[in-house]
Amino acid sequence: MLALATGCPTVDLGDTPADIGLCNPSMGLTYFTAQIEPSYFKLTDPVNSCARSTSCHDGQNGLTLDPTGSDQENYRISQGYLNCGDATASEMLTKPLAGIDGHGGGDLFTTADPQYMIFLNWFATN
Repeated sequence: MLALATGCPTVDLGDTPADIGLCNPSMGLTYFTAQIEPSYFKLTDPVNSCARSTSCHDGQNGLTLDPTGSDQENYRISQGYLNCGDATASEMLTKPLAGIDGHGGGDLFTTADPQYMIFLNWFATN
C-alpha cells in the first residue's frame, strides 16, 4: 500500500476582524458619538479637556482620542478601555472616577456627577 504524506490543507479565511474580543456596549457608536465623546472631550472647555491635553493623553499615556478624528476610530480606541462583563470596572470609567483607580490628572467626577450615568447608560439595554 502506498501512503501519501500530505498535511492538512491550508485555508485562507482572510484578515481577522479588528473588533473581535472588544466590548461593544448595547447603545453602540450612535450613543458614543452623541454622549460619550462630548462628555470626555469637553469641547466647551478645551483647556481642561482630557482628549486635548498634550501632556497626558498624547498617544503614550492611556486613552488617546482624537477630537479631529473619526467617530469610528475613537469608538474603536475606547473599546480597549471597556469591560462588558462589568461596566463599572471599565478603565474608561474608573480612571477619572474619584477614589477608584489612580489617575494622573486627578479625580474628574464622582458617582453623583452626570458623567457617571452617561457612561453607564451606554451599556443599558432597552
